[in-house]
Formats: sequence, structure tokens, C-alpha cells
Amino acid sequence: MSWIQEWFNRKRFHFWNGLRKFNKERIRNHLFFFVLVNILWIIFRTGSKPSRITYPCQKAAVNNISLSISTLVPLSISTPFIPKKWKISPKSVIVILTILITGVSCGELLLRSTLPNPSQDLFLNIESKSAIDSPTSEIFVVNNLQTPNMSELLDLMSQKELFFYQSAFRDEHQAPSGLLARDDIVLLKINSQWTERGGTNTDLLKDVIETIIDHPEGFTGEIVVADNGQGRGGMDHTENNAKDKSQSTQDVIDSFSSMVNISTFDWSNIRHNRVDEFSEGDLEDGYIFYEIKDPETGIQVSYPKFTTYYGTHISFKHGLWNGTSYEKRMKVINLPVLKSHFIYGVTAAIKNYMGVQSEKLNGGLANGHASVATGGMGTLMVECGLPTLNIIDAIWINANPYPDDYCGPSTEYHMATRVNMLIAGTDPVALDYWAAKNVLLPTANSIGYTNTQSLDPENTQKGGLNEAFGVWLQLTRDELVRGNLSVTLDESQIAITTSSFSSETTKAQISGYEWTVLPLLTLFVVVRKKFRHDSLSRSHQT
Repeated sequence: MSWIQEWFNRKRFHFWNGLRKFNKERIRNHLFFFVLVNILWIIFRTGSKPSRITYPCQKAAVNNISLSISTLVPLSISTPFIPKKWKISPKSVIVILTILITGVSCGELLLRSTLPNPSQDLFLNIESKSAIDSPTSEIFVVNNLQTPNMSELLDLMSQKELFFYQSAFRDEHQAPSGLLARDDIVLLKINSQWTERGGTNTDLLKDVIETIIDHPEGFTGEIVVADNGQGRGGMDHTENNAKDKSQSTQDVIDSFSSMVNISTFDWSNIRHNRVDEFSEGDLEDGYIFYEIKDPETGIQVSYPKFTTYYGTHISFKHGLWNGTSYEKRMKVINLPVLKSHFIYGVTAAIKNYMGVQSEKLNGGLANGHASVATGGMGTLMVECGLPTLNIIDAIWINANPYPDDYCGPSTEYHMATRVNMLIAGTDPVALDYWAAKNVLLPTANSIGYTNTQSLDPENTQKGGLNEAFGVWLQLTRDELVRGNLSVTLDESQIAITTSSFSSETTKAQISGYEWTVLPLLTLFVVVRKKFRHDSLSRSHQT
């Protein structure tokens, strides 16, 4: 330890005299430079999106600025009042200041680590189970997939005699009772309203389309990808829910244009246009609108009728118009994203049908959104029919419950949690109930939330929502049952068939520690450079 004592003996001098030699202005200048770097970082990263100020790196930069300023102010004010007899080296001054800044920053980050952190990869252990009572609603769960995997989903469905392809011959994924015939018009109802993780995963969309055109008898029909974002969103976002974030819905459709008749249709562009059905001689694109409210749910039903890029006339209620009559060759695959919702608690298979009707609050015709609370989406499904198949996109989900600031349906990248699931079935009520209870709730708990009642399908307390998820889900079930459709909220009637690609838990947290360490390293480099400069100055003076 003699060299340490020798170092202190060599470097000791009166504190403030030494500080004056060290040059108080330079200390300020270097800290001002440190503050400036953090300010520029905030401006660069936040850009035109103020919401990005909530990112971990932004918060860390704000902390660094406040800590640096809080160091500069007392240092500048109190300098003349410190006794000259105190002795300390200039290097020790900076070491102490750095320790203080680092300690406070790490303490704040440690505190933050106890707060909810949705930016994670999670593995949820889902087990298959049989239904106890009948009739049975089958749910199929592909778990922990690294990429969308429709082939695995088709395997699970076939195990329960639900075949994806309709064919005269029975084989692995095909049977006469199959869902999709080779010449069907397949309408993929996506969520195109939201950017980033709020919209349907375009990798999943691509895999679904590939699966459709891979019909064992050769697909000769048509595929239409559609949604009504009620004046918001579109088919060609720049920030998308995909591995390649630039891959938009339109990009996916364009990649198949030489292989099959495929197109998009943004119903939002026709939401204000009231029309009559094709059978009444009206060929104009627009919405059928029921002026009389439904006596049970109060909804004014509305649905689109339109002509595709290839000249195919489609009524969402009646199907394909061939010029003289309707053909029941339109099959709807519902592709919602599993998310929290700041008005209705949860959005998934049922509420995705808000993108079917025309909402008058956004320049449309009907009152669908308000009627979600009373079961209105159930009325819409009774009028237009249940989807042929629902596939819930639970690859990235929003499990941030109301009233958290990150609550959906809008979901920026850092707000989403990756659970890597596809959840499919023909019963949208059972799907929403099961997905909320077995995916959203445990995810919310895992990422640090304790108040999760808004995500609970059995909760009947509004708690600030327009209506509790458990209430409007039951009212929707009741309306569908009145329409003689087979749906259930009874867990004893729900069967789960699942496959898991791995039982190994993966958890990649993005906490913001790295964004605090990097600026501190910058400060260290600045301080080190200063010491070298002073050392060289003293050697020249000697």
C-alpha cells in the first residue's frame, strides 16, 4: 500500500487552491458538454414523436441532464465558502462527483427495474386440455414460434377434424368438410388502423396467404385483404408489425400479384357512402346502413359492399354477386392483434369487427363503437355471419392494462411484449375469453403489473372504462346465442390443443441501463482527457 500513500503525498494540496488551478471554468465546460450531448440525444431520438420521451434511453438522458445541472449549481455557488484547510486531490474530486452521479443514476434505474417493463420476450407455458361438457369450442395454440407457422396450426386443426382445405379427397389438411375451397373468395380481415405493433403482423399475413394459395387442388379463387380504419391507418405504413419493420401490407400483397388474384381494399375510403345491395341494381362501392337500431344492443348495423381490383362484386353479408344472384363463396379469415384497450379493456377477435362497420364518429354512418359496450359486435356477426376462421396474432401483444399510459390499442414497438403465439378457432367469444385469461393476464403480471382487472374476462367493474370487458363479452355472447350461433364463455366447454416449439424460457429485457452507462463513459473520457492535459501542463511547467 506504500505506493498509494506515496501517490497521495505527491498529489495532496489545499482543496480550493487546487480547484482553482484545475480551473473551475473547465469543469463547467466539460459538464456543459456532457449536458449538451444528452440534450442532442433527446432531440435526435424524440424527433416529431413526443411520445418517444417515455423511452428508457430518453428518460436516462433526462436524468443525466438533471444530475449534471444539480452538480454544477452547488459547485458554483458554494466554492468561496469551503475552508482552505481541507486537502484533496483534483482527481479525487472528479472521482467523487462521478461516483455520486453514477450512484444516483443506478439507484434510479434500480427503482425503475421494479416498474412494469413490457419490452420483453416471454414464454408462457400453455397445456392442452379437453372439454368436459358439450358443445365444444376448440382453440388451437401454436406456442413459442420464432416465425409465423401456419403449417403447425393446420396440423393442430386436423387433429380435431377441422381441415383448412376443402377437397373431394381426405388427406393431412384436407377433407370434403374443409374450410376453403379452391375457387373461394377469401377475405382477410386485418387490423390496418395502427402502425408498429398495433396492426396485424405482416409476416403472419404473408404466411396465411402462402397457405391459402398452396391449396392441394390448386387455388383458382381470389384473395382480398381489407379493413376500415375509420379514417386512420392504411395498407402501406412505413412502420409495421414484422421482423422487417418496413414490410407493409401492400408490400406483401404486391409480392404475390404475379401468382394469384390478390388485392387490398381500404373500406375507410367508402365509409361515408350509403348504397343499396347489388341485388337492387346498385353497383356502387359503399356501405349498407340499417337506420333502425337493434332492440337488444342498440347498434345500427352497417357493412361494406364493393368491387375488387379484378372486378369481383362482394357483399360482406351475402357473398359473391355473379350478376344474377349471390354465391356463398366468400370466406372470412379474421386476423386481429391481441391487445389491451383503453375504452373496452381488451381487443381481439370480436372487437376487430369494428373494422367492418362504418363509424359515424369518424365521418361514417353508424354507431358501432358505442354499441360494443352492449354487445353490438355480436349483432353485426349475427347479421353478416361468423368468420370462417379467427387467427389471433399474439406474436407481439399489448398487455399493458388500463389506466397505464402504454395501454392499447395504439402500440409502439417498446410497448409490446413478445409471446410468440398464434391462437385460432371458429368461436370468437371463446377465443377472446381464453386469450385474455391465459395470455394477456399472465403476461401483464410477468412484466410487472398488479392492477390487471381491465384485462380480466370475468371482471364486471368498469374501473374507468366505458364498460368492463367481462360485461360486454357476455352481452356479445348472449346476442350471438340469440342468433342461434354456437359460442361459449364456459371453460368446461373449451378444449385447448397446443404445440410448443420450445419449453425454454427466453427473456430479453431492454431496461435502459445501457443508455445511462454510455453517457457516464463519455464523462469518464472527458475527465481522463482533462487530467492528461493538466499532467502535461505541469510537466512543461517543471
